[in-house]
Amino acid sequence: MRHYSLVCPVCGLKQTDDGLTLSCVSDHAPALLQTEYETRTFEPLRDVEGIFRYRPWLPVVRTFAGAGRTTVLRSERLCRFLGMPGLRIAFNGYWPERGGFLETGTFKELEAYTVLGRMPEKSPVLVVASAGNTAAAFAAVCSRYAVPCLLIIPETGLDRLKLREELHPAVRLVVVEDADYADAIALSEEAAKWPGFVLEGGVRNVARRDGLGTVMYAAAEETGELPEYYFQAVGSAAGAIAVHEAAKRVRGTTSAPTAALPRLMLSQNAGFAPIHRAWQGRTRAFTPEGGGQHSLRDVFADELTNRRPPYAVHSGVFDVLTESGGDVVTVDREAAVAAREVFDELESIDLEPAAAVAAASLFTAVTEGRIPRDASVLLNITGGGRARMARDHALRQAEPHLRVRVDGSHDAALDSIRELFDAADAHSAGSECR
Repeated sequence: MRHYSLVCPVCGLKQTDDGLTLSCVSDHAPALLQTEYETRTFEPLRDVEGIFRYRPWLPVVRTFAGAGRTTVLRSERLCRFLGMPGLRIAFNGYWPERGGFLETGTFKELEAYTVLGRMPEKSPVLVVASAGNTAAAFAAVCSRYAVPCLLIIPETGLDRLKLREELHPAVRLVVVEDADYADAIALSEEAAKWPGFVLEGGVRNVARRDGLGTVMYAAAEETGELPEYYFQAVGSAAGAIAVHEAAKRVRGTTSAPTAALPRLMLSQNAGFAPIHRAWQGRTRAFTPEGGGQHSLRDVFADELTNRRPPYAVHSGVFDVLTESGGDVVTVDREAAVAAREVFDELESIDLEPAAAVAAASLFTAVTEGRIPRDASVLLNITGGGRARMARDHALRQAEPHLRVRVDGSHDAALDSIRELFDAADAHSAGSECR
């Protein structure tokens, strides 16, 4: 028995989850399903370490040992630098001295553990599209627990797959050459149509969002309250949607259930900012970013380059920005590099590019007086400590099992991927016979 139900925010239909459902069965405009938990109080499991301490508010039927979680801390030096005593950092990465033990260096690990925890124990091959960080998280977790998985990434994301352990034979990595994240998504959607395969689903997967939402749970547990402002760099903005949903759950357990929600202060790369461009008109209208791979050459944080984020969908980016009174800004390369250097100088820990974009947006907001210096603020460092991890551990570059191209058609690429799995099945059958 699952301790939650899936609820459609459009028609109100409530349904039992099978661990794989991504959308409402009713015929209406697309919407992001919500989870409704039996437990209405915020009660972290004090005797459990890692993300599963929030299991009462996670859509999981099983847990995994060794899962990390967000560490929320106060940087005395950064607070003094900005003159902001109410600033807290939600650090997601590897920083042992401060309690950061996410082994792939980003908060994508949070979603990997919850997605697997939601799935039935005997499940199809999970198909995951990624710009790189999500693939690293699923590669590590699926390899550790021998969960069959097909990872599809653009070539630009391969460098992020430096792991502590070799890929398990159940995990297959496919690189799409001369392509971007949107191309990887499109190819994964086609591959997931095969019998025995299932699409992970991205932002439509309630486990992915609720796993990312634990960033806000960790902050509420540490400080005893919700922040007034929340800063994060976004590509799809699944994490921003997730923390907004989590904040609404936490707010509902307090004595002030109508209190203001954290204002979502989101940031994107200057030059590639479809969410920022759409939000300027304060309407639901959205035009996908064009340009393809060549338009990414000068982007600082390529993990933020989602051409088709869930902006207009019901309960998506537009709705959470509107409900929270949030805003979206752009950050250029110079500002992001400067913010990363400041953070490294003050705290001696390296930041991933997206985290540097978020930090830069906070620095600018404070300097320009767009937020009060006495405000309570949560800065989501979505990734960091990879350079530190490389010093502490011998990392292995994950090598792709297959490289494909998608020049105008997916057919040839899909045929090659299918052959990859057919060959693996034949090898497995031969091993069993021996």
